[in-house]
Amino acid sequence: MTSITEIAPNVHRISVLMPEINLQFNHFLVVDDEPLLYHTGMRRMFPDVLEAVKRIIDPATLRWIGFSHFEVDECGSLNDWLKVAPHAQAVSGIVGSLVNLNDFADRPPRALNTDEVFSTGQFRFKYRPTPHLPHGWDAGVLFEETQKVLFCSDLFTHNGDVEPITESEILSRARQSLVDFQAGPLMDYMPYTPKTRSLLEGLAALKPKTLATMHGSSYTGDCAKALLELDGIMKEMLG
Repeated sequence: MTSITEIAPNVHRISVLMPEINLQFNHFLVVDDEPLLYHTGMRRMFPDVLEAVKRIIDPATLRWIGFSHFEVDECGSLNDWLKVAPHAQAVSGIVGSLVNLNDFADRPPRALNTDEVFSTGQFRFKYRPTPHLPHGWDAGVLFEETQKVLFCSDLFTHNGDVEPITESEILSRARQSLVDFQAGPLMDYMPYTPKTRSLLEGLAALKPKTLATMHGSSYTGDCAKALLELDGIMKEMLG
């Protein structure tokens, strides 16, 4: 149940559907001089994601591995990838490196400061910490400045075997998923804090053109507006 879609030039969405929970798990491979994988996937998904990467590049050439926060679908198979790619290095914020990766990762990570930028060749990635958004003290996102792709992790999560990328709004889907989660064991999966609004405003100010979502369709359109309107939905549902 794995599919590959190029959602922006040289940005490939590798999606694994788990039908038993009706949810897509999306991993993003950026092909460049120094290829970057965003989201490693769970350890049990590693063979499927590895095979998908092999259809695009030689996995041994991976240089950077990024993710938002310490969670199995975000970075569970990190060390498997470090074995496959001998020159690869995890990239994380200062907090994530200090409290998780310095011990968990088989090789030392690269710790990024707020708004620090690194290049993979033609693409430039800015790191923006977003503590407790979507969740976790160590949470943060990467923003690719050249094509304005925001790798936004669990923001805009929605269920279903949905299309890889859409120009239609995804807020109603995200709202419905919050409704569904509130009725089950995942009801507290994402907090609404006094800093949520300002963090979303900061992401909106980047003026992304594409939202690369972890669960559900990626979105291309007025992403800044969508991020600001997401605050209202989160405040209503979670605040």
